[in-house]
Amino acid sequence: MYTFAANLLKIILGLFGRIKVYQKENLPHSGGFVIACTHTGWVDILWLGISVLPTKIHYMAKKELFETRSLKWLMRKLNAFPVDRENPGPSTIKVPRRLLAENKVVGIFPSGTRTSEETPLKRGAVTIAGHSKAPIVPVAYAGPNNFKDLFKRIKPRIIYGAPIYLPSHLSKKEGMEVMMDELNRELKNLQKELNNK
Repeated sequence: MYTFAANLLKIILGLFGRIKVYQKENLPHSGGFVIACTHTGWVDILWLGISVLPTKIHYMAKKELFETRSLKWLMRKLNAFPVDRENPGPSTIKVPRRLLAENKVVGIFPSGTRTSEETPLKRGAVTIAGHSKAPIVPVAYAGPNNFKDLFKRIKPRIIYGAPIYLPSHLSKKEGMEVMMDELNRELKNLQKELNNK
């Protein structure tokens, strides 16, 4: 269902403007990895998934989206898994670590919330990638954020940065701090680069 839904969304969203994707060659060609994308609305989630097809993204989503039976069914079909953002525990990284071990792609929005303001990065993406020894691919999005923006035909754009790896010469704790700083810096740089295109 995931592939069918993604291709259907590609057709529907394409009616409002085709997406421009930059530097997709930065995506790893094998193994599991984390995609960490900027987040300003619900439309970026859809375009991100479409932009990596035929690769499938397993999105980390807030547990509230799984509280009704119909929405829970849909989220599962779209490869999303729940996380308790208010009370994260050891089990929070269990599912994404398993997915990465199975060479799958985990999608996380590091800001943890939809916002156009700069927010401190949540540690989730780095914690998951660091413990899984998987790279993080920083991604920036610019374009429509809601229905109003879609009807204005604001052009969507996505840019992929180079993968960020856990430094092998440092302890895991130190290496994850380096990853956090690099992810923060790269997301800001990618957003600036995208805004200038």
